[in-house]
Amino acid sequence: MNQIGAENQTSITIDDAMSESNELDSCYNCFQHFVANGFSKIDESSFEGDIIKTSFFSSLSRNPRISYRTKIVAIHKNSNTSQCWKIRAHSFAVYTKAVADTRGGDANIKYAWYGASKNEICETVMHGFSWRRHSISVSPAKHGLDSVLCSEVDGSGVGHLLLCRVILGKQEVAREDSRDQFHPSSMDFDSAVDDISSPTRYIIWNTHLNCNILPCYILSFEAPLCLSGLTEPKTIKPKTWITFGTLISILSPFLDHSQRASLEEQYTNYLEKKITRPQMIQRARAIAGNQLLSAVVKLYTNKIN
Repeated sequence: MNQIGAENQTSITIDDAMSESNELDSCYNCFQHFVANGFSKIDESSFEGDIIKTSFFSSLSRNPRISYRTKIVAIHKNSNTSQCWKIRAHSFAVYTKAVADTRGGDANIKYAWYGASKNEICETVMHGFSWRRHSISVSPAKHGLDSVLCSEVDGSGVGHLLLCRVILGKQEVAREDSRDQFHPSSMDFDSAVDDISSPTRYIIWNTHLNCNILPCYILSFEAPLCLSGLTEPKTIKPKTWITFGTLISILSPFLDHSQRASLEEQYTNYLEKKITRPQMIQRARAIAGNQLLSAVVKLYTNKIN
């Protein structure tokens, strides 16, 4: 089973060769949106990138099947210096002090994950959390799987999570009938949880949305099929996989020296995990051309079958 999973990661099918470009464009456009709104991409191997990566995969550990098949695509850090974001950061600092003063010196600040659709993440990055909601539910750092499952993976297989700092203050257990609740039950509380002793959800009320929660990072990830809301059919037509190494060998006679060198360079980058599998496929398509790549993969598939 593990061998099949590894093969799928280092191989390409006829479907891969003839699709994915529009999906990747959508993904890149989303990253451009993040950057345009003050989030800068950080290296996954950097000190803070490594901490976020470790925390993310640790939070998925209770479901090894999903953890094994999930891959980080990019991490963007909030580096926004606009006046709007300065006001948000100042509001967060003011509320931190106010809650600390009220709750015996401890504002109870935690990191938490928030998963949503690509469009909502983009809207939140630009405008903040929607006031139309009664509350926002975020996942404690060690329970990221719950937010991953809420992230609505898009057509390219990429989902996005916000990693936020959250002012929790004094917490109460959310009532079963709290769906229409939009503020703490009394002045004695600041936020709510599903379980006081071992929370899996932090609930930030509408009245505190853009003061008590501050987005710090966006983590983008590739997820397995089961996370995208799709179910595998009972009868699955087997796919014929061609490894990237074999593909390059077959393509080489049809490419000039510079094209071969470029393709081999991209393959090295992929093996060193500098680029993702969809990026490798897109770059192979750009170097060899759609028509040649599709023809070679189709020829190989027909020969094997």
